[in-house]
Amino acid sequence: MQHSVKNRRLEKLIILPSMNKRNIGFGIIGAGSISHTHAQAIAAIEGAILLGVCSARMESAKKFAEKHHCTAYQTLEEMLAHPDIEVVCICTPSGFHRNPALQCLESGKHCLIEKPLEVTLEKCDDIIAKAAALNKKVGVIFPSRFYDAALQMKAAVDQQKLGDAVLGDAYVKWHRSEAYYQSSAWRGTWELDGGGALMNQGIHSVDLLQWYMGPVASVQAFAANRRHQSIEVEDTIVAVLKFKNGALGNIECSTAVFPGELKRIELLGTKGSVIMEESLLRKWEFAEMTDEDLEIKQTLSRQSISHGGGASNPMDISFLGHQRQIEDFLQAIETDRAPLVDAIEGRKSVEIVLAIYESARTGKMIHLGEQQAALKPTANE
Repeated sequence: MQHSVKNRRLEKLIILPSMNKRNIGFGIIGAGSISHTHAQAIAAIEGAILLGVCSARMESAKKFAEKHHCTAYQTLEEMLAHPDIEVVCICTPSGFHRNPALQCLESGKHCLIEKPLEVTLEKCDDIIAKAAALNKKVGVIFPSRFYDAALQMKAAVDQQKLGDAVLGDAYVKWHRSEAYYQSSAWRGTWELDGGGALMNQGIHSVDLLQWYMGPVASVQAFAANRRHQSIEVEDTIVAVLKFKNGALGNIECSTAVFPGELKRIELLGTKGSVIMEESLLRKWEFAEMTDEDLEIKQTLSRQSISHGGGASNPMDISFLGHQRQIEDFLQAIETDRAPLVDAIEGRKSVEIVLAIYESARTGKMIHLGEQQAALKPTANE
C-alpha cells in the first residue's frame, strides 16, 4: 500500500502490507456491479489471484468469469470445493450475507463481506460467533477508511490534536434515479437492502464518524421519501447524535437530491478542525500547527480525484480503497492479526443505523444498546 504522504503517524495507525509471500486464491459470491470492483482490486494486488465466481444466475457468472479470467460456478458448494480458494468476497444483497458467510467459514475460508455486515444485529452476531469459533477472519468492506486523508484524520484524533471533541458531522447528499431502484428486485427493500439511503449509501460515513468520534450514546431522527415514493425504505433521513464522550453530531443522508454532492465528514474540536470531502482534505487547522501539519495540509489539499465518488452514479468510484483494504486483509492473514475493519468493527455502524431507523419510526430518542433487532420503520410516519 503506497500513500502519497509519507507520515510516520500512518505507520502507527495501520501496519502497511508487505509483498505477499505466497499466492492467495479468491472467490467471489455474486456477479453484480460491486463484484467487478472487487475483481479489479484483486487483479491489482501482487500474489492475489481470482479463481472463481459463483452466482445463482449462471449467465451472469459466465460473463463475469470471461471478463475477469476465472471459473464460473453455479453453486457455492462447487466453488468452495476449490482447494486453492482461501478468501471469499461476499457481494450478495445486504440481507443475504449471513448464510453464505457461515457456509464459507464452515468450509475453512476467510471472508470479506461488502458493507453492511448484515441488516440485523442478530445476523451480525451469528457471523462474528462463527468466525471466532472457527478461528477464521472476517472483514467488512469500508474502503473510505483507507484514504490518505481519512488515515491522517484518524491519527490527528488519536493524538488529541483537535482537543476535546465538540461536533462530528456526516453528509451524504447523493442522487439515485428511479432506474437504479428498479434495476434489481432487492433494492429499496427492508428484507434484502436493510434500509434506504442510510443503510446502503450513508453507512460508509456512519462507519467513519464512529471510528473518529467513538461510541454513540443516543440518537433522534426523522426520515422521509422525497423523490422515490415506490420503495419500502427511506430516500432521505437526518439524525442528531450524542456521543459517549459528550460531543454532539449530525447525519444528513439522501438519494433524492440532484445532481448529488461528494460525501463529507467534519470533525470539530476545541483546538482544531478537520474536514474531508470524499477522499480530499478540505480543512486541516489546529491551534498549534507543526511543520508536519503544514506539509500534510499543502500536500493533501492539492490532491484531486478522477471520479465522482458515487454521488450520482454508483459505479463512478475508484477500486483503490478496495485494493488497500484487501491488502490489509491479506497481511492480517499472513501475520495472524485482526484486519483494520473486522466483523466486530463492521457491526458498530449497523447498530447505529438501526437505532436511527427506530428513532425515525417511533419519534423517540433511542439509546444505543437497547434495540436488539432491526425494526422496519415507515419513512413517512
